[in-house]
Formats: sequence, C-alpha cells, structure tokens
Amino acid sequence: MLQFRASIVLKELIQTSPKRSFSDIIRHKKTLPNAYCFSAAYRDDRISKLKIVYNGRPCFQPLAGRRFLCTKTDGAIEPTEPVKKDETVQEATADKKAGILPSLEDLLFYSIAEGQERIPAHKFITALKATGLRTGDPRLKECMDMLKVTLKSTADGVMLDRHLFKKCVQSNIVLLTQAFRKKFVIPDFQTFASNIDTLYEKGRNLSGGLVADYIPQLAKFSPDLWAVSLCTVDGQRHTVGDTKVPFCLQSCVKPLKYAIAVHDHGTEYVHRFIGKEPSGLRFNKLFLDEDDKPHNPMVNAGAIVCTSLIKQRAGNAEKFDYVMNFLKKMAGNEYVGFSNATFQSERESGDRNFAIGYYLKEKKCFPDGTDMTAVLDFYFQLCSIEVTCESASVMAATLANGGFCPITGERVLSPEAVRNTLSLMHSCGMYDFSGQFAFHVGLPAKSGVAGGILLVVPNVMGIMCWSPPLDKLGNSVRGIQFCTDLVSLFNFHNYDNLRHFAKKLDPRREGGDQRQIFGPLDYESLQKELALKDTVWTKVSPTECNEDSATTVVYRMENVGDGN
Repeated sequence: MLQFRASIVLKELIQTSPKRSFSDIIRHKKTLPNAYCFSAAYRDDRISKLKIVYNGRPCFQPLAGRRFLCTKTDGAIEPTEPVKKDETVQEATADKKAGILPSLEDLLFYSIAEGQERIPAHKFITALKATGLRTGDPRLKECMDMLKVTLKSTADGVMLDRHLFKKCVQSNIVLLTQAFRKKFVIPDFQTFASNIDTLYEKGRNLSGGLVADYIPQLAKFSPDLWAVSLCTVDGQRHTVGDTKVPFCLQSCVKPLKYAIAVHDHGTEYVHRFIGKEPSGLRFNKLFLDEDDKPHNPMVNAGAIVCTSLIKQRAGNAEKFDYVMNFLKKMAGNEYVGFSNATFQSERESGDRNFAIGYYLKEKKCFPDGTDMTAVLDFYFQLCSIEVTCESASVMAATLANGGFCPITGERVLSPEAVRNTLSLMHSCGMYDFSGQFAFHVGLPAKSGVAGGILLVVPNVMGIMCWSPPLDKLGNSVRGIQFCTDLVSLFNFHNYDNLRHFAKKLDPRREGGDQRQIFGPLDYESLQKELALKDTVWTKVSPTECNEDSATTVVYRMENVGDGN
C-alpha cells in the first residue's frame, strides 16, 4: 500500500479563503518549498527511500532525514514508530476508503471557515447561493434536510463545527465541491448575474408594443410585467422581475411538443407529416409546401399536425396528462399548470385554427383515423398550459443540456429530439422575424403571443424572458431587446469565435483562462485535484526513472510559476 503526502501544499490548501483560489497557491514560486518528500510504507514493514525529481534533477533522501517536511495524518506510519500488525489492517482499510489526502468535506469547511473553528450556518448558505445554486435544489435535498436537523441539535442553533459540517454536506459533497471550486459552466456567477440585471433594467425602460387581444384572456395582462429567468446546465439559477407570475406558453409549447413527438416516434416518422423549411409566411396562413405538408412544426399548421402525432390511440384526457408529465420533468417538477379560462377563450375565438384544421384534413395531412376536432381541442389545451419564468427557464435548460434536466439529472428527451428541436427553433422559431433573429442573435428560440421568449444557449443555459407587449410580428418587444443585448455583451452567438472574438465577454472563462474539463466528477478525482492542483505532480513510469516498480512510485515536480 502506497501513501504519499505533500504537507506544505495541504497546509496551504486548508488555510485558503474563498477570496484566494486554490490554484493561486501553487501558481507562484514563493508559495512552494524547493522540494517535497513522499513516504512509501509497505506491508512487510519496509520504509523505502525517497526519490524527488525537481526541475529534472533527481535526489535521494532517507525518510528520517526529511521528516520536517511531513506531517502525521490518520493512518500514516512514521519511520520511528513500530508497526503493529493488527493496526495495519485497520489503517489500510481506512486509507483505502478515504486515502491520506484531506477529505473534500474538510477542504470545503476550511475554505469557508477562513481559519475559524466554527462557522454560522448562514455563512455556508450565503456562500452556496453565490455559486448560483439554490437551497431548494432537488440535488441538495439531503444536505439541506440534514442541516436543519443538525442545527436543532446544537446549543445555539446557528454554529457548526467541522464534524457537524461534514455530517451535513457529505451526501452532496461532489456537487458542492464543484460549486465552490468554480467548476460550473459559469464560474463567476455573481458577476454574470449582475450583468443580467443590467440588461434587465435596460429592457424595463423600453416602451412600445401592444398586448395581444385577439385571445380575450391574454388582453388582461399588464403591459408593465417584465421578467427574466435563467438556469445553466449545471443548475445555477438567477431570476429578476415578475418571475413568479404564471402565464400561458402559447406558441412556446410548439418546440416542446415537437420534441416529445420525435422522442416517441423518431425523426423519420414525424417528418412524413411535417416539413423542415421556414415558410416565409405568417404563422397562421393556410398554406402548405409543394408536398402538401406544413412547412415546419413552428407554424400553426405544422403544430396542429404535430399535436395529432402524440399518443394517437389515446383520448384527450390521457394525452394531456402525458404531455403535462413530460413538461413537469423538463421543468424539474417546478410549476406547470393549466388555464382553463384561456383554453375556453382560445376555442371560442379559434376560427382561423379551425379553418387550418379543415384544410389539413382535406389535404390528408393527418395520420389515418385522426379526429380533427379532437386534435384542435388538444392543440388549444397545450397552448393554455401555464408556466412561470422560473419553471420555463429549467425547460429551456433541459434543451440546452441535451435532454437531461439540470436540477434533477433525469434524462427527459433523447439527443435526437433535442438536436432536431434546436435546429428548427433556430431557423423557424421567431415567426417572420426568424431570419433576422438568427442573424443578429444566432441562438435557438421560440416566441409566443403571451409575451414569452424561450431562449437556448446550447451546452450553457436556458433563458425565459417574458413581457406581454408585442411588436407587429408578434414577438415581445422587451424580450427581443434583451436577447439582442445578451449576445452583444457575451459571445453566445453560435458563430462567435471563442478564441479570437475579444470584444465580447465569455462568462464560461475565469480569469482569462479557458474553461477546462476535469474528467470524471467523482469523489476521488476531485480529492486528488484539490491536493495536486494544476498537474504540478506528474507520475513517472518506473522504467523512466530506472526504479523497481514493485516498491517505488516516483513523482516529478514540473516547473511552477515560470514567467510570473
């Protein structure tokens, strides 16, 4: 069994505050000693000599002569101590389970405590929220439940020592470590959220546009309502404005039900009935392509046909429950409701959609055996599904995350369904403004006459912005401005060059460094990364160092801090 330790590095690590990143410790020469020693203990009670490779120069030292660089840790065997055979098995088991590196729980506590022996619970919660995570995140349920129980058992109900803290966070330690180590897609989330707030305020000052009134229920919304919510693929959340006010998805449901249809039936089947091309016409025109198919699923004709493909042999009640369950999974079980008043209003004022329905029936656009009037009822129901900005942003983030809901980790949609949906949102999602939006914003989006814009930044985040006043093309005036300003500030446009487009901010970078992928997100990988940051230590093969592979593990210390 091999054990290695670099006590100076670990000492620096546990004294680090959130204001100083762990990586800073080892990026500067002054924070590192000239050499480190590693001890190797073996079951036959032999203690090997050390080989240290520093700047290409190997040196050998006996352990006893270099003990001042080592500290005793749980399970470690000191050269001057006799090895008891009964204890060795126990310690080996402990080491195998946790290793000799400090636990992630310890490192997290020390980084928050800033040298204190105890921390108030609210300090942990405040630091957690700064990463973009919420205490109500389903992934943190065990941690938050344990925190409540633990605080009740303490004398003051406020303070946590290291052991109590470890007890609270251990069930979610990998997620928490990623958050506090800034391993999420937006590392500096507070700065990013502040920029979003600035864009929101700019949009709030806009005037113009009219609230849709051709559906009477929509006309009741105040033109002053304005909200923006976002959710990243890592579950970081930010909201500003009237984000808890429910509103109907209307046409924003079109890409979602198309995704469900492709998820259930596959691309080839769905597009037997629906095209893939922008129509160049108003969204509610009675017009088909040269193959007598609706142009795409984002216009009314295509959306009505798409509705007919969902659970074809079921009744409307079963169909509705099926879609609602899908949408709730996409929203991470956040609010998804239904406005019966809007549904009735839609049906009573839906002459144009009935005309489209009969035209589609005449052209035999539906699957065989379809009840067209029942399909229209179901179509109106889906348009009347309610969300809030917050829940809809999670739906958008599920699309951004390849079909996995970021806050539950559940696979909801197939990769095929997500890819196809985003492609059509990009080319056809913004009514007659789709080409302009693709040119200026360059992101998949879908607007609705209730004032919502569902925006997806693939592999980064989903955004829902909502404001009822619409422009002449049926898109939210404030929403369009927000989306335009967003890609003007950040390099989110699909065709922004991430390496050479220096005029824009990239929130995916921290301190000017490209965001890195650090491999498997498991306990051991994170633990090693914290202690051996920035690949300072490189494992050398036994043949390279001419050592016996049975008894020696050698690490080379690369040049650190050159050029600083």
